[in-house]
Amino acid sequence: MKSTQPYQPLLFRILHGLTGLFVIAAILTAFWTYDTYDGRWGRIPLPSYKEIEGIHGTFGLYTLLIFPAFVLYAFHRGQKRLVQADSFAKLTQVGKPIWWYTLNRFTNTFALVALTFALFSGKMMDSGWLPRGELNHSWYYAHLIAWIVMVVAIALHLLMNARVGGVPLLLSMLNWRFRDKDSPTFWSAHLAQWWSSFQQGSWSNWFQSASVLTVLELAILISIAAAWIIPLFK
Repeated sequence: MKSTQPYQPLLFRILHGLTGLFVIAAILTAFWTYDTYDGRWGRIPLPSYKEIEGIHGTFGLYTLLIFPAFVLYAFHRGQKRLVQADSFAKLTQVGKPIWWYTLNRFTNTFALVALTFALFSGKMMDSGWLPRGELNHSWYYAHLIAWIVMVVAIALHLLMNARVGGVPLLLSMLNWRFRDKDSPTFWSAHLAQWWSSFQQGSWSNWFQSASVLTVLELAILISIAAAWIIPLFK
């Protein structure tokens, strides 16, 4: 276990923290919604609260709004935390530190994919299904599966980060101190620089140098866009 606390960029902490907060709230209210309207596979004695579905939907909406920004950060500024081109090769070095770091990258990537699945399946649902007792829609089952997958993804994410960085790594996400270069006063300049490079053709280079991460980022962003567009034609 590391004795010193690693430094996490401020913007990463904010985006990760907001996403994590909304996701956990959505997961908890999702189970309460299931417990209130369904309960076919077991339930706990939670109070029946008909408005809980709307609350769950609100947290899901908050997550969907912040998630694109987190995805862009994760696949660009934070791409070293995700799977790499040689990640599968490094999985052969079982038990070595690089093996644990590689597993951590896989779980981080898996969490992003799992959240995309949860958000997309949730947007495909109709808010009136559960109140009307319509429990056999395929998208409802998909969203239930997404809930289970998301719980597993978060558990693996926490366990693997604790394994490679220990308590100091986990606590570093709660530290609000930041270095001068991370000051919010520079964010607008960084955004302008990114937009300038985008206009100068970096987007075409993005396609030409397509990698596993590039394809995955594009798939997630398209899924997010589709989650907003498809319900408009229902």
